[in-house]
Amino acid sequence: MTKQWTPLTDAQWTAISPFLPIQRKRQHDLRRIVNAILWPLRTGCQWRNMPFEGLPWQSVCYYFHRWKQDGTIERLNAALNELDRLRNGRAALPSVLCIDTQSIKLAPMSGEYRGLDAHKRVNGRKRTFVVDTQGRLWVADVGAANEADGALGVGLIADVVWRVGEHLEKVYGDQAYNGVFAHTLAEWSIEFEKASRPESARGFVPVAKRWVVERTIAWTNFFRRVVKDYEYTTSSSVSWLYLANIQLMLQRI
Repeated sequence: MTKQWTPLTDAQWTAISPFLPIQRKRQHDLRRIVNAILWPLRTGCQWRNMPFEGLPWQSVCYYFHRWKQDGTIERLNAALNELDRLRNGRAALPSVLCIDTQSIKLAPMSGEYRGLDAHKRVNGRKRTFVVDTQGRLWVADVGAANEADGALGVGLIADVVWRVGEHLEKVYGDQAYNGVFAHTLAEWSIEFEKASRPESARGFVPVAKRWVVERTIAWTNFFRRVVKDYEYTTSSSVSWLYLANIQLMLQRI
């Protein structure tokens, strides 16, 4: 895995350009715009501190928010996931998903959706990750850290079904999802399987079938923008998580 920022290669740009509005002539090259958006993702710098001559930070910030609002980032993430699955000899859409959460500290200046996760002793936000069996992020959400995992997961079921469709057969999760989340999945004719470590185990034990989502959460540590939540809105937080997965998928091209 590449741990530092690198500009898009020709092959990577060819893979993502069909999903960007490149039909008309623009003042700034969209390839430079994408490179500039990926810069703060890796380095964690502020928009105003990006070192791209001739490319105003306001333009980069504008495209980030525009693509966030019109769904371009989410569609690009799904398309690259499908491409990577096909390149690995799998069906484009997964039939099995894994779900888990991560509580993360929130920057002091950000107040929307803040809460205290008493179990993990984190005052901030809670991220929900829905990944396939190889760790690709398909759906993400961000809420207050004091919200229950199962309740957050229920709000994502419709998004998951819309993104994956009728291919989805099973979802793996821990004990926190064994209640209302599992019952709601059953209404969609989707099986829920609780994957937890053996009761006799002591200390940290990787849980079969669920460790992939933990690995995906660990991968976010390579992107400074998402190591801590600096975003005022949760929609921006979600978009940065998708961009982190997009960067991971691009590295495999």
